[in-house]
Amino acid sequence: MRFTRLLAFAVTILFFAPLLAFSQAPSSQTPAASSYDRTLLKPALLKDTAPATYQVKFETTRGDFTITVTRAWSPLGADRFYNLVKHHYFDNARVFRVVPGFVAQFGLSAYPPVTAAWRTARINDDAHSQSNKKGTIVFATAGANTRTTQLFINLRDNGSSLDSQGFTPFGAVDGNGMSVVNKFYDQYGDNAGMDQEAIEKGGEEYIAKKWPKLDTIKSATLVEAAAPAAAPAEKPAAKP
Repeated sequence: MRFTRLLAFAVTILFFAPLLAFSQAPSSQTPAASSYDRTLLKPALLKDTAPATYQVKFETTRGDFTITVTRAWSPLGADRFYNLVKHHYFDNARVFRVVPGFVAQFGLSAYPPVTAAWRTARINDDAHSQSNKKGTIVFATAGANTRTTQLFINLRDNGSSLDSQGFTPFGAVDGNGMSVVNKFYDQYGDNAGMDQEAIEKGGEEYIAKKWPKLDTIKSATLVEAAAPAAAPAEKPAAKP
């Protein structure tokens, strides 16, 4: 995970399990370089501490869904995700690897300079506290202490295969949001997932030509908590 880089042993049931599919309407244009937050080119500056809980809304080519993050599950992971979302890292990115009945993976930027900037911006592992249940969101890894920007959503309960490897969920898809996630285009099997190096270098321009049907995350944004309603002003007491 780099889920594909994750366990380089192509025989594991994890990454090279069922070569099944992905799903989306292709983007009509390559996103302009000027459309990304330039702060993303300096990962070392993005160190905000996330709230104890927060929500992220994903708008995709298959529909919208939200994820609720619980920082206590994986503090470093929750903080990293918070900073990436806050600066719109995932906007216009493709869901580049979908293995039916296993995972949907994303986290390579649509913009090669941004992906390159985060390639070595690793965070340490968090203590494993939550199982990889269906709907949980987790950072992919290439080994111990190598989490960067790639994530996957478990499409089924994967605890029996992933928990022992240290994959630590930090949030979960809300409500019926999995009905959207389960629609992500999966007919390329694991082929696009195995093409990560070219995707990193070519970004959206390359994907639009080579893997045009992969679904797109139009935007991933923090959901602001609604401000408490102001108490109604007290009416003056009636005087006799």
